[in-house]
Amino acid sequence: MAAATGEATEQGNNRRPALVELSDAWLVGRARELIAAVQRTDHAEQLDIVKTLDELLEETQRRGEPMLVAQLLRAAALARLVTRGLAAEAEPLLDEMLAHTRRHGLALLRADAHALRGRRLVLAEQEDAALTEIARALAILDDSETPDVHIGKRAWSKFQASALVDCWLVLNQLGVYEAAEEVIARAHQAIRESAGPHEITLQLVNRVKMLLGWGLRLERVNRHDEAADKFRTAASMAVAVEAPFAESLFPRRVGVPAVDQVGVLAAALAFATPDGAHIERLQRLSSEPAYPHEAGIVTVALARCLDQVGRRDDALKALIAARNNLAEDNSQPSMRLNLARELARLDHDTGTEATRSLIDYAAALESELWTLRESQIATLNTRREHERLSAEHGAITQQALQDPLTGLPNRRALDEHLRTLASTATAQPLAVALVDLDGFKDVNDRHSHAEGDDVLRVVASTLRDALRGDDIVARYGGDEFIVLLPGAPVSAARQALGRAVTAVAQLPHHLSHGVTLSVGLVSLRPQERADQVLSRADAAMYQAKRGGGNQIASATSSAGETVVSWPDEGSQTDPTWGLEEHT
Repeated sequence: MAAATGEATEQGNNRRPALVELSDAWLVGRARELIAAVQRTDHAEQLDIVKTLDELLEETQRRGEPMLVAQLLRAAALARLVTRGLAAEAEPLLDEMLAHTRRHGLALLRADAHALRGRRLVLAEQEDAALTEIARALAILDDSETPDVHIGKRAWSKFQASALVDCWLVLNQLGVYEAAEEVIARAHQAIRESAGPHEITLQLVNRVKMLLGWGLRLERVNRHDEAADKFRTAASMAVAVEAPFAESLFPRRVGVPAVDQVGVLAAALAFATPDGAHIERLQRLSSEPAYPHEAGIVTVALARCLDQVGRRDDALKALIAARNNLAEDNSQPSMRLNLARELARLDHDTGTEATRSLIDYAAALESELWTLRESQIATLNTRREHERLSAEHGAITQQALQDPLTGLPNRRALDEHLRTLASTATAQPLAVALVDLDGFKDVNDRHSHAEGDDVLRVVASTLRDALRGDDIVARYGGDEFIVLLPGAPVSAARQALGRAVTAVAQLPHHLSHGVTLSVGLVSLRPQERADQVLSRADAAMYQAKRGGGNQIASATSSAGETVVSWPDEGSQTDPTWGLEEHT
């Protein structure tokens, strides 16, 4: 028996903790590790990672913390975008991420959702639509330079850098390198003071990747000196990445240099000085899992080194194989052109007039494409400014209809809501309540107006949370609120408002300073004006005040007869109402 008990204890000690037992920080950290791994592993492991991220997402959604949910939605969507055959599955996750971040005011993660949607559109060969998504993302980021005090400067910088990198990736895929350079420089600025080894590694690898693509693009328009400068800069960055790479989250072999493990870093050295010394390493790396366009860069670098030592046939075979592998990949259209050009450069017979004509024709087309690139940059900037101005206009409109203290609709917005609901058949019967705070004057007199403002915010939030999603709570002025309950008979509205009265009465004293609610409740009459129904609600509210407060008074007849009820009494009517309110 003792042995069995010991064995059971040992098994219990070795038990793997369930997700529900793990902290929020662990979930986020695990998601980061999995995202780093999914980008450099084989397809079977990628599918396992996607499944694990879905489990983490489900747990975060159960917990309901908005920032946590947004980060796991991003991770689950990104994993699908980099896994062959799963890109379409990212769309509903990105839609959910956009709605979630908009609802909770998470601007940086909303920008990231637009950037990832741009990435999805590139894969679907909708390049113009992808450019629009990046314009939207950058417009949000342009207006989000000031850190949110609730997040903290370090976390803010990381979210900002992440969104910028995702924007950069799409611009790099589209070959809009000047805009990509601006965005990646902003990302570097964002993470400069708070980045860890993984972020620094990722930043340097991304810049190497961009410089190599840029250099190949410059070669296609015969700007060889500028291309050589890009290659040399990329090579110096490839050397600089060694130190942070050793401490990063990238799957790696300990003690092995980064250039022997990351294809684009090895390619950077080869482009700067193509010779036979790079061949063995590039051949090995070209066969390892990587993004298709990264494999294309490695193959072009390998072909140049093979050609440099007189192995042109081997170079052509490598390029043809890479071209065939990239035939169905849409992640970076310019890479297929780079491979085609490299094949043409090595395979042409300059002795024939026809070949020379084709080469001249290709050069002319490249010049046309280069000009179109400038048009893409202009389009991006125009759309970015349009999105920024639209957001600014929307914010001004929102501010005009929002109470700045509580965030609730203000009196002007209330008038619009009441007018709309009064003329909507499905909103009838429409219950209208005027809510006044008992004892609020004492809070301002005995403490301070700042304390009073805090109480108003707490009560506003409590009142809002106690009601249905489609009920409207507005600040009427001072310590008065108006509640509109569409489709609610007075009995049902009394029950819902009774719950709000109870919730405020039960708030901790340090939050509420003992204030309670007096509520006047009426039902809108046919053809009744807004000022008339609010006047009746006001009269009913004073009836509740005269009864001692912390209660609801409702007008039940055209003669103005009122019924006064305490929360516990009101909660007994119409039980079906309570079942519907939070579905």
